[in-house]
Amino acid sequence: MIQGLRIRKINLEDAKELERIQSLITKSSSKTDFKKIIKEQLNRDKDVSLVAEVDGKVVGYMISYVIYAGFGIDKSAWIATFGIDPKFMGQGIGKRLAHELFTIYKKLGIKNIYTSVKWDSVDLLSFFKTLGFDRSEFINLRKELP
Repeated sequence: MIQGLRIRKINLEDAKELERIQSLITKSSSKTDFKKIIKEQLNRDKDVSLVAEVDGKVVGYMISYVIYAGFGIDKSAWIATFGIDPKFMGQGIGKRLAHELFTIYKKLGIKNIYTSVKWDSVDLLSFFKTLGFDRSEFINLRKELP
């Protein structure tokens, strides 16, 4: 485990660091408006979004939100996105973020957490499997608008 690792709630000042991390992962400039996402998160009291810091520097994040109803599921949570600075991957930071998120949602009475992974994202799929995720009863559908 990394010395000096701290998990905390996300704040608006983290937006630039999340963009930096996403750009490092995708090897392209971030098109995600993290500032807008974080503002929305801060206005919703039950959503859980966290950052991981090492020696005061943001090295990872996990953004999730609560779903109150939909197509036969009860109140649950959805992990929308997360990322770890590539220099810090493989050191347990993602697991620490996830376990902290699970702990908070459990206290809120949420029993199911969902996420979506591209079928060919082997590393990401493997990561979620190690956390106990498995296929759900849902199939992701998509419609592309002209």
